[in-house]
Amino acid sequence: MRLRTVGKMLCLASALALSAGAASAEKVLKLGTVGFIGMPIGDAIDQALIPTLEEVSGGKLKIEPHYRRSLCSEQSCGEQANQGLLALWTSSTANFGNFGTSLAIFDLPYIFKSIEDADRISSEWLAEMQCEIAAEEAGHVCLTVYSSGGFRQLGNAHGPVQVPSDMEGLKWRVTKSPIEYTLVKNWGAVPVPYDWAQLYQGLQTGVVSGQYVATPWQHVAKLHEVAPYFTEIGGSWSGNQLSIDKRQYDALSDEEKGWLRTAAKAFGEKVQELDREWVEAGEAAIKETAKDWYVPNEEQLALWRAGAIDAWLNAKGTYDPAVARRVLEEQGMTGFIAQLEEAGAL
Repeated sequence: MRLRTVGKMLCLASALALSAGAASAEKVLKLGTVGFIGMPIGDAIDQALIPTLEEVSGGKLKIEPHYRRSLCSEQSCGEQANQGLLALWTSSTANFGNFGTSLAIFDLPYIFKSIEDADRISSEWLAEMQCEIAAEEAGHVCLTVYSSGGFRQLGNAHGPVQVPSDMEGLKWRVTKSPIEYTLVKNWGAVPVPYDWAQLYQGLQTGVVSGQYVATPWQHVAKLHEVAPYFTEIGGSWSGNQLSIDKRQYDALSDEEKGWLRTAAKAFGEKVQELDREWVEAGEAAIKETAKDWYVPNEEQLALWRAGAIDAWLNAKGTYDPAVARRVLEEQGMTGFIAQLEEAGAL
C-alpha cells in the first residue's frame, strides 16, 4: 500500500516537473502601440496577431499587448524596444524614420495611385525588400507594412477646391512633416502648424481654412461638420509598420521566428481588410453631409502631382530611384515618371 502511495507521489512530482518545464518554456513578447480596440490596428492585433501566434506556437509564444499609448508613443516605443523594455511595436512609416530611412519610400507623395495599388505592391514585394534593409540599418526587424486610414484628402471650410490655384493664400493646417509643409506651400496655400486636438475649433473659427488628413480620421474628429468641402487628391499614403527589436528577434529560434512571421502575415492581411472598411465607412458618412466632394480628372491630378516634385527632391538620398521607378511603372504612372525625371528626382 505504501509502495503504491509512493509511486503515485513520484508520478505527481514528475507531472509537476514537466508542467513547470512547459511553463518556463513559454515566451511572452510585450507589444507597445498607439492603436486600440475599435480601430483597425488594435482590432487586427486582437483578432489576428495574438490568436494566430498562440495557435501556431501551441501557446509557447505569446503577445502581451499594451494599447493606446499606455506604454509609449510611436517613437518612444521603438526606443524602448532597443532598450529591451518591450519587443514589438507599431508606428507610422514616417516615425520609423527616427531609426533610419529604409521605409521612407512609403511616405513619398504620389508613390501610390490608389489604396488597392498600395496594398498590392506592398504585399507582393516592396515591404519585404525595404524591411530587409531596415533590419540592418535600423536595428529593428520590420515584419509588415500596412495602411492606417488610406490616403490623406483635402477638406476645407472655405469653398470648392478643384486645382491647386483654388488654395491660393488660404491658411492650411499642417503637421511637423516637411513633406506635408512642402506640398501645401507648393499648392499655393499658407502652411500653418496647428495642434490636432484644436483643429475642429481652428476650422470653426477661421484660424485655419483647411487640412490634409486621412478621410476616416476626418470623420472620427468630426472635421466634416466645420469643413464640408472635400477634394479627393490622394498623394500621401498613411503607411504604418509592425517591428521587433533585432537583437530580440535574433535570440528567437528558427521555429519561433517562423511562428512570429506567420502571425505577422495574418495581422497584415487582417489590418488591410479592416482598414479598407474603415476608409469606405468614413468616406460614405462624410459624403452624406458634404457640400462638395470633388474628384479631379487626370489633367488636374497632374497639377496636384507637380506640387509633390520638390518633396521628392528634398527626400533624395532616402530612397532608391530604381525601386521608386519600378513602383510607379507597375501602376502605369508614366506621366508622373516624366515629371520626376525632368526635375532630377529619378
